[in-house]
Amino acid sequence: MNQSGSRFVIYAALAGNLAIAATKLMAALYTGSSAMFTEAVHSFVDTGNQGLLLYGLHRAARPADDSHNFGHGLELYFWSFVVALMIFALGGAYAIYEGIEKIRHPHPIEAAWVNVAVIGTALVFEGLSFLAAWREMRHRFARLPLWRAVARSKDPSTFAVVLEDGAALIGLGFALAGIVGSTWLGRPQSDGVASVAIGLLLVATAMVLFRETRSLLTGESASPRLIEQATAILRSDPRVLGVPRLRSLHLGPTTVLLAASLDLDRDLSAEGIRHAVGDLRGAIRHGLPGVELLLELREAEAVASSDRGAIPARP
Repeated sequence: MNQSGSRFVIYAALAGNLAIAATKLMAALYTGSSAMFTEAVHSFVDTGNQGLLLYGLHRAARPADDSHNFGHGLELYFWSFVVALMIFALGGAYAIYEGIEKIRHPHPIEAAWVNVAVIGTALVFEGLSFLAAWREMRHRFARLPLWRAVARSKDPSTFAVVLEDGAALIGLGFALAGIVGSTWLGRPQSDGVASVAIGLLLVATAMVLFRETRSLLTGESASPRLIEQATAILRSDPRVLGVPRLRSLHLGPTTVLLAASLDLDRDLSAEGIRHAVGDLRGAIRHGLPGVELLLELREAEAVASSDRGAIPARP
């Protein structure tokens, strides 16, 4: 569970968005395009969002202490939720407002070729940033479609960039359509309509981020694959007769709390049980770095009546 890939994705997106945002803003001020100004705001918001994600990664990487015994991994989920708020309020809501104003008070775009050139340049940089985030997602979830990979991922520092850059690429298409409609089709309201469309796109993106980060903040379980791996490690110990129940909780992208109910060999002494518990925790830490194991040992009567071949229950 290495975060170096996530940091690279965020740094790539931050550098690209900062350059694009400044270019879009200058083009918007020069040409008077509402859609281009909305796109500039969008890129500045995305730049700030990447800064928040980096801050969240930094906070989440702090070691465990007396007040946070299992580390600070949930910090990243909190700051990812703040990113969703930023996209919704500063990006989507403002873009819709700006677009409505332009529809009510339309005016022609000057030097539209400047906006077209900026959009073309932005498509290249946004595409490169999106490709970096996409490759990181493909590396982790090679067999899943994008929407399922986002839902399965526990690392918002990656899927947030995928969603933001994907929305940015679509938004650039809206902006280009608005410029074409306003300049070459003689419909100046098209620029405002494009701005509203960009705003609605950002609101939809924010809602997806809201849903995914809310799920992580409120206690999402580990992936089925990790549960299967943990179960196999526990059951491989000859002293373990069964794993009737296994529950999990993500405390951050790299930290999982695993609570297992175990049936141990009834012939073990108290000292033998202590050794078994220590060995099992060590095996989990070695086989699944970042996973902390809590064990519940059932009473002898429960063990005697249990089915030793029981299939472990998923959390």
